[in-house]
Amino acid sequence: MVVVDYAHTPDALSQALSALRDHCEGRLWVVFGCGGERDAGKRPLMGEIATRLADQVVLTDDNPRHEDPDQIISDIAAGITTADVKVIRNRADAIAFAIAGAAANDVVLVAGKGHETYQQIAAEKQPFSDRRQVQQLLGEVA
Repeated sequence: MVVVDYAHTPDALSQALSALRDHCEGRLWVVFGCGGERDAGKRPLMGEIATRLADQVVLTDDNPRHEDPDQIISDIAAGITTADVKVIRNRADAIAFAIAGAAANDVVLVAGKGHETYQQIAAEKQPFSDRRQVQQLLGEVA
């Protein structure tokens, strides 16, 4: 099962992962990042929550805007409590990695963008949809 959710705050990520854990017979994966030029203080909290509640964590870009994406990842990593974390900056590749690595009884949460249809890098909004990416990877869209 793959779930796309807008969870982009510590509380929302915690709620989503906790709810999905109840439906997960295998490993619980989470793919997420944090937006640039937004509350940097939440980043290590989200890293801690992800590594505490998920079995597999994939960190990726999520609207870095004008901020250095490596710094955003570093801020998230400051809260990480386990070494079992993969960093894949390209969001499409990160989602593909998690889906390819997930077993039939695993659950993958793609968090942070939800309904958004773009990835904002600097001032440019590039077309990107987590939902569409997941559908394409699962063969639901030609």
